[in-house]
Amino acid sequence: MSREKTKAVLNQSVADLSKASALVHQVHWYLRGPGFMKLHPKMDELMADLNNHLDALSERLITIGGSPVSTLKEFDELSKIEMDVATWDKTIEERFNEVVKAYKYLSELFEEGIEATDAEGDAVTNDMFTSAKGSIEKTVWMLESELGVAPGL
Repeated sequence: MSREKTKAVLNQSVADLSKASALVHQVHWYLRGPGFMKLHPKMDELMADLNNHLDALSERLITIGGSPVSTLKEFDELSKIEMDVATWDKTIEERFNEVVKAYKYLSELFEEGIEATDAEGDAVTNDMFTSAKGSIEKTVWMLESELGVAPGL
């Protein structure tokens, strides 16, 4: 089986995880205000988690005969995650809301991956998307809890 849908959603994930990592890195650098001391190192953890998903899904794409996008230009052109040039005038809450928006999009994308891999009979990649989706959803819960938002709202 050619797994074209699976390859396409894997490549979309490569671009979006790369851009999400850049967004979190931007927050890491431009974070200011109460909570900085505990939140600054948390951004390092989030970047590491995103990069672990990125590496695993990129290598899976190669394993099944695909070619992951790999340049900043490709990431920016393919990614659906919004990212603006950083400024110093945003609050921690505004920055975290940008990250939550990106993570919620990733959750939806990974659901598309679950559906594509299910349709194409790729249980291995399906498991990877399922695991990544669970990890992303947990991070959304944690970020929204930091913002004072109850789960599921």
